[in-house]
Amino acid sequence: MYAALTAESEEIDALVAELDEHQWALPTPAAGWTIADQIAHLAFIARIAAAAATDVERFEALAAPARVDFQSAIDAALAEHRRDTPAANLACWRAEREVATRGLAAKPADSVVPWLVNPLPPAVLASAGMMEVFAHGQDIADALAIRRAPTDRIAPLVAFGVRTRDFAYLAQGIKPPAEEFRFELTAPSGQLWAFGPEDAEQRVTGTAHDFCLLVARRRHATDLSLEANGVAATAWLEIAQAYRGPAGDGRRPGQFAPVPG
Repeated sequence: MYAALTAESEEIDALVAELDEHQWALPTPAAGWTIADQIAHLAFIARIAAAAATDVERFEALAAPARVDFQSAIDAALAEHRRDTPAANLACWRAEREVATRGLAAKPADSVVPWLVNPLPPAVLASAGMMEVFAHGQDIADALAIRRAPTDRIAPLVAFGVRTRDFAYLAQGIKPPAEEFRFELTAPSGQLWAFGPEDAEQRVTGTAHDFCLLVARRRHATDLSLEANGVAATAWLEIAQAYRGPAGDGRRPGQFAPVPG
């Protein structure tokens, strides 16, 4: 898990490390956000995660605004980071993500660390961090017209997307169904990753990479190689997200060519 998070972060770091001033200011598919903003946001999230892993008092101070109004806290943090240079924010992200990853990896697997809603096992928080890096890294890659090669290191993110199935319903103010789903997803290596009861009527199948793009809301469901069987599973594809809070606008149908899985 922690090696996967490190590798994912390093790949995104390499995409931006040599950007010039013009490239840092390129718009990304997230409306109003530049590439520099994406790195600034990752620096902010890494700072909170580092505090959760190593300094509870610091974490509580950083988390307090987000617990009152999550979106306002995100906006305020972005405004603060925009006062720094892209190079400064990149250096901040590098430092904070190293502290966060090492701190979480050092925790006992059966322990928990504080987080914005509920305390989480360290591996689960690291998986949430993987989702952040994957999602915002995809925005950066899209802005630069770079197609990233999928790898099996997305396995923790796939499991996280399954684990957080109900976040989609909570974001929409809908009661989650009690019925479990079956997920059968093909890894980039060709291995089958399966979750949920084998006899479940509600099923989602397709490539694991497309599943990650779906739950990160970086591609519209109609542009992905995912299929749903069952009324509930079909409806879930339209609202899926692996993060708490507002769903955001997501991506439009046909906005991007399909990404090979």
